[in-house]
Amino acid sequence: MTTALIIGDIQRGITDNYPFTRPVVSPLTQLLPRARESGALVVFVHFAFRGNGADVPPDNALLRTFFEAGDGFHEGSAGTELALPVADEDVVVLKRRASAFAGTDLDLVLRARGVTTLAVAGVATSAMVAATCYDAADRGYNVTVLRDGCADGDPSMHDFFMDAVFPSRGFEVVTCAGWRQG
Repeated sequence: MTTALIIGDIQRGITDNYPFTRPVVSPLTQLLPRARESGALVVFVHFAFRGNGADVPPDNALLRTFFEAGDGFHEGSAGTELALPVADEDVVVLKRRASAFAGTDLDLVLRARGVTTLAVAGVATSAMVAATCYDAADRGYNVTVLRDGCADGDPSMHDFFMDAVFPSRGFEVVTCAGWRQG
């Protein structure tokens, strides 16, 4: 069974400006060498809009808020740079919506590598992580969620997803240290 570690939205504009995200950086940084050594494909997914806003629907208040927050979420800005170390063999995917699959070539990359199982981490638990996990399950992937590799602005929401929602969907929930490929 081939596995990929999907890490979403751990980028400077988020980790520098949203304190709830910072605690995930250490466990993910420690996990990366072990994931690579085990043969897992490491995929970083980062979020950005085009600088001219062409991909921001005018009637979507949430996306418009992120776009108007400054250039931290604008493609090519320092805020979209990854906050974790990327190795040459890793894959980096740019996304413009919550799910790592929405409008990206992520599924193509995973299928080309024969990936069947995903370990998902990132922020926020109730947004990027949940959307990516649901999309992955719909596409036939086995899903594990890395509890301490995820965070949400509302800690009770994070716990609700980890303790109730994800297990009820058949997703395994483990810590970064407890995760084993395959």
